Amino acid sequence: MNLIILTGPTGVGKTELSLKIAKEYNGEIISADSMQIYKEFNIGTAKIDTSQTDIVHHMIDIVDANTEFSVYDFQQQVKKLIEEINLRGKMPILVGGTGLYINSIVYNLTFQEQSKDIAYREYLNLVLQEKGLGYLYELLLEVDPESANQIDRNNSHRIIRALEISKSGKKDNSNFNSKNNEYNLLYLGLNMERSKLYENINIRVEQMINQGLIKEVSELVEKYSENSQAFKAIGYKEVISYFKNDISLEEMVELIKKNSRHYAKRQITWFKRDDRIIWLDKEDKNIFKTLKKLVGDKFGK
Repeated sequence: MNLIILTGPTGVGKTELSLKIAKEYNGEIISADSMQIYKEFNIGTAKIDTSQTDIVHHMIDIVDANTEFSVYDFQQQVKKLIEEINLRGKMPILVGGTGLYINSIVYNLTFQEQSKDIAYREYLNLVLQEKGLGYLYELLLEVDPESANQIDRNNSHRIIRALEISKSGKKDNSNFNSKNNEYNLLYLGLNMERSKLYENINIRVEQMINQGLIKEVSELVEKYSENSQAFKAIGYKEVISYFKNDISLEEMVELIKKNSRHYAKRQITWFKRDDRIIWLDKEDKNIFKTLKKLVGDKFGK
């Protein structure tokens, strides 16, 4: 089965390029973004307005914020989508920057359902309140450094979940050394000079504020639990801190920029580990010509 993957850090321009690829090669886009799955979380996730394009998109707006959605759920749905799109004679294009989502497709990763130890979760939440998130993250580094290095150290939900899994002894059988060879894969990474990327991120955050991010978050916190995974996303957690008067408006904006830049740096580090990725320079004026040659060589198109 054919598959194109386009990944890269936040703010680099994956959406724009993916639309060009889809138009050129009769493609359908599958989002690999762990936050764009949530309905109504639009501005802070830089979600494309699918009503404004003829390109078919999948894995966007599929659950509400109170619904748990795991990498296992993503893997099962996307594997089915890739097969269906190929059967329709079209090109599946997996686009996004959530590393574990993409790795669930390109590596032989298996996930097993984990039993939830409610008492232990309550204990961890108590530790979180008393000793802080940094303490929990250091604990995870001790018991499961591999998971700790794959998780945002500011994401309390995922850190607590990883500690639960570690305690249960039922860690996912995730083999990052075993590449999945069932796809005829063209794996592309989009990047640009670091200072330019950071400048783009800063500009995009300002645009999100101007587009109404604060109003969006204020409406969402009225509808959904503040503890939902969706509110852990960069852009949402900072606005909630602003609502609580923990930070000023100016501090909120700067914190979103800072956290977004740090996230981009982690994404680049994550994807640089996979030697199958062919890196493209977003600022190369011949980028699409290069891409067309790569597609032609791989798929004969």
